This record gives sequence, C-alpha cells and structure tokens, in this order.
Amino acid sequence: MPAWLSHFTTTYLMWNEGPMIWASDVLILLTSLGIVVALTRLHRWKWLWREWLTTVDHKKIGIMYLIAALLMLFRGGVDALLLRTQLAVPGNHFLSAEHYDQIFTTHGTIMILFMAMPFIFALFNIVVPLQIGARDVAFPYLNAISFWLFFFGAMLFNISFVFGGSPDAGWVSYPPLSELGFDFGPGENYYLLAVQISGIGSIATGINFLATIFKMRAPGMKLMRMPLFTWSVVAASVVIIFAFPALAIALALLTLDRVVGTHFFTILHGGDPMMFVNLFWVWGHPEVYIVILPAFGIYSEVVATFARKRVFGYSSMVLSLMLISVISYFVWAHHFFTMGAGAGVNTFFAVASMLVAIPTGVKVFNWLFTMFRGRIRLTLPMLWTIAFVPCFAIGGATGVMLAAAPADYQYHNSYFLIAHFHQVLIGGVVFGMLAGMYYWWPKMFGFMLDVRLGKIAFWLFNIGFYVCFMPQYALGFMGMQRRMYTYPTDMGWGTLNFISTVGAYIMGLGFLFIVIQVLYSIKHGERDKTGDPWDARTLEWSLPSPAPHYNFAVIPTVTERDMWWELKERQETDLLKLKPEMIKPIHMPKNSGRPFLLGLSFFVAGFGLVFGWIPIAVIGLIGILLCLLFRAFEYGDEHTVPIDEIRETEAALGRL
Repeated sequence: MPAWLSHFTTTYLMWNEGPMIWASDVLILLTSLGIVVALTRLHRWKWLWREWLTTVDHKKIGIMYLIAALLMLFRGGVDALLLRTQLAVPGNHFLSAEHYDQIFTTHGTIMILFMAMPFIFALFNIVVPLQIGARDVAFPYLNAISFWLFFFGAMLFNISFVFGGSPDAGWVSYPPLSELGFDFGPGENYYLLAVQISGIGSIATGINFLATIFKMRAPGMKLMRMPLFTWSVVAASVVIIFAFPALAIALALLTLDRVVGTHFFTILHGGDPMMFVNLFWVWGHPEVYIVILPAFGIYSEVVATFARKRVFGYSSMVLSLMLISVISYFVWAHHFFTMGAGAGVNTFFAVASMLVAIPTGVKVFNWLFTMFRGRIRLTLPMLWTIAFVPCFAIGGATGVMLAAAPADYQYHNSYFLIAHFHQVLIGGVVFGMLAGMYYWWPKMFGFMLDVRLGKIAFWLFNIGFYVCFMPQYALGFMGMQRRMYTYPTDMGWGTLNFISTVGAYIMGLGFLFIVIQVLYSIKHGERDKTGDPWDARTLEWSLPSPAPHYNFAVIPTVTERDMWWELKERQETDLLKLKPEMIKPIHMPKNSGRPFLLGLSFFVAGFGLVFGWIPIAVIGLIGILLCLLFRAFEYGDEHTVPIDEIRETEAALGRL
C-alpha cells in the first residue's frame, strides 16, 4: 500500500483499530448504497427533493425530526449496550480504555442533544399549530433552517465515529481535559462544532414557537384556554431562549482555545476552566427541563383523554410549568457542590434544587386526581403515562437526596447519580416522548400502530429498565464511580453489574419491538378514517388524519377550553363543519431548497474547521454567506391555494 494511502487509512479511517471500525464502515457503505439504489429504482429523487428536502410544512418537518430522533435513539442505545457489555464482568477488555471513553462521550451527547431535542421538536412541529388553530408556524422558512442545522450538526457529530475519531472528554467536555494539552485529536473539535451548529437551530426553534403561540392562536383561544401541551411548549421555549446562549458562548470560547490558540480556560495563561463549568451548567440543568416540560404536557393530554375527564387543577398545572421554567435557572451549581464554593452558595443552590420538587409534585398529584374515578382506557399512550408516575417518583426522590449538599459529597460522581439521571431522563422524557408518539401517530400518518406488538415492547422496555438501573443505586452506595472503564473482581460489584447489563439488553429488545411494530403497522395497521380515533379533546382531533397541508380550510373560533370535546358532548360538532361559501383562498409559504443548502454549508465549514483544512472551511463559509445573501433579496416566497383546490381536497376528505 502506498505510504500516503496507509497514512490516510490509519489517521482518518482508523482501519488500524480493528473489526468494530471495519464493520461500521461496511454497514454505512451498504446502507448508503441501499438508499441510493432504492431511490433510483423507484424514481424517487425528485419526490425526495420536492416533498421533503425543500419542504417548509411544519408537519413534514416534524416527521423528519421524529425519524432522526428514532435513529439517534438506536445509535445512542447501541453505545449504551457496548458500555454495559464492557462492564458486565470484572477485568473485562471487550473495549479498549480509549474506545470506552469515546463511547460514553458519544452516548451522552447523542441522547441529550441529538435524540431528546429532536424528539420534542418533532412533537412541537406536529402538534402545536394544529392545537392552536394555526395554518403554520410563525416563521416557516426559519423552521426549515432549524431542522437542517440540527440534521447536519448531527451528521457532523456522527461521522466522527468512522472518520478521524470520536470525542472522548465526556458529554460535558470540561477543560482542561478537553483542551489541546490533553486532547489533541479531531474528536473534541467534532463535538464543539456539531453541538454549536445544532444549537443555533435549537435557539431559532424556541423563538419560532414562542412567536407562533403568542401571535397565531385562533380567535377566541385565550391563554387560559390553551391545551396544556401548548403551555408546556411555551415554558420549554422560554428556557431554550435563555439557556442555549450560555452553551453557545462556552463552546465558542473553547473552540477558540483549540482552533485559534486563545486561553480562556487555560490556567497557566490566566484562564479559568471553572468558568466553562459554570457556563455549561447554566445551560445544562435547564436543558433537563427543556426536554421534560414537553413530556409533562404530553402526560396531561394523554391522562385527560384516556380518563375522559378534564385535567384536575388546570391553573395550577400552568403555574407549575412556568415556575419550573424559572426555578430551573437557579440550580446549576448543584452539579459541583464539591468544588468548595462555601456553605452559603451550596445552601442556596440546594434549597433551589429542592424547590423544583414542589411544582413537579403538584403536577403528579393533579394527574393522579384526574385519573381518580375516571373511565380509564389502557391504550399504549396511557400505559407509558402510567408507567411514568412511579418511575419519576423514584427519580424525583433520589434527586432530592442529591440536592442535599452534605449528602451529595457522598453520592457525587457515583453510580447512584447515574441511576438517578437515567431514572429521570428515561422515565420522564423517553416514556413521555413514546407516549406522545403513540398518541399523535394516527394524526401524523393516518393509521394506528399495532397494539399487541406495542404492549410487548412496553413490558420489555419497562422490565429491562428496572433490571438495568435499580442495581446501579446499590453500586453507587458500594463506591463504584461513573466513567470507570473496568474494575477488579474483589470489589464485589460483578453480580450487580451483570444484572444491570442483562436489563440493558432487555431494553434493547423492547426498542427492537417498537421498530417491528412500526414496520408491521405500515402495511397492516388499522386506517384512521375518523380523524379522532381516541375520542380526544383538543382542536387537532377535529381535523382529518393526516391533516391537509393548509391545516384548517377555515380558521375556527374557539369559545372554551377542550373545545372539541365540549362540542362532542353537546353534539354540536357541526359548528366546525365547513360551508362552501366560507372557503377563501389561502396564502401558504413556498418550498425552498435554501435551508437545506444552508445546513449543508454549515456542515462543510464545520468539517473543514475540525481538521484545520482552511480551504474547505472557506468554501462552507462562502456557501453560508451566499445563502443569506440570496434570501435577503428573495421576494414572492408565498403562494395562494385557490378555492377550487381547497374544495376538492375537503370533499375528498369527506368534509364538504
């Protein structure tokens, strides 16, 4: 092999690292070839460009977010299985120490930023405009940009696994470990630039949905008539807007340290790494609430629908959501009580952290009171919601234990923390997102998911969850620290670690059944011809499934909360029935390929900066500037849907 080729395959393709890299390369190559061949044989390239890559329709963007989130859940889940395999028995060398560091870094980053975030954005996009009676989001073009920035940020992060090397400084990437003196490979650059690019998209999404909810609600939908899921999006968007800039600044300064040679976080040159830690957690803890607040909104919708009752304590639910969003900014230092800030500082952040339990507890009791004496139907969304309650209660209780500063000195960085963290984020967020996915699936795709396969997935995932994480609390008490690559036999941790690994594989089996369920239901799933298969309460269920691209042919006038349910109760749904003379032309945004090209340009620029390949970075930056320039002079970016087309569509849907 020529020397230059040997250098390339060793340095960039990492073929010297063995079978895992070779297998990944082969799988990526085969998958890519399969997609290209399928699109070519089915003549679907134009369809792909016209219907998806250039779309500004919030529903299609939501579906793309959902697909991306499920793929990232698979990638992050495989990482978790590799970690648990390594820890299954003492003295194991299934992975090398360096590879283990890389995998726990990518697992955390992917699950938080590239799985949980797109999952909540998927449901923002799919549900919010329909729930508030709007035809689209406030800024459809910006919405498409947000998605493509997320997508190409995720792509940039994921290719690190097979090109150049993955980051290995943990998902928090604290300096000095993440600075050039200790981490000179391209992996950390991948992390910084990929998260930065997708973070820009996240900030834009927060602004977009706050503007959508405040400015585009249907006539009569006052704030206190909004569905609780929409309220949860308000709360999450507020946190996004104020928290994500702190992360952007921290990442930008660390990038400058690594790429340009500044010393913001280098102690020997007057920098302060603790400033990175503070900035990171000013974003990092609110981030937990960013992903869990929408889950709270989902549980509220699901419980009310399947208990066939109004949510108990609606006003207190709204107040709790907003209180959580405010308190979330005053808890970040509880992540490093042990840094020695002093009793006063620790006490403030300990008390603030415990305060979060009060509005959260109010919400849990309200869901229980809503279910009390309700006519409960144990559908798949309801099963995931009921499973959430005990799981989150344990996570909340262990969170209060960690919030007690003196006790935290004992639990800090132990497996007790790992168990608590996953109990809250899986039991709270993943359960919530799956409940939301099952609940709104027929609205997205027009068919139901198979119940039998869904229940198998539910039980496997839940049993696996407790088998996996309950032993980790005990391991924490026994002194096992997080991020340990391996451990000696005489520590006595082997049995509990093995049980935990078995649980992880059962969870993986549960996810596999969800995939089988989706694939099976595409062909055999019951078609929803009613638009309201759950006998639900809010406005989106008054529309056919899936909703037409303009959502509402005539914008409804809202007169009360849970209006669709109330109209059904009074047998007055005809009030929302269309009359031909009410239909007028509708202005909708045109599709555009520029958001896709803008995201691609960010990817090229980021890729160039990862390796310090300046010409490539410049090409990407020029692409970004050209996209912005052409957009500034773009006129006529809307089109009119004529009356005849609307009537034809509505007639085909049986609404005229």
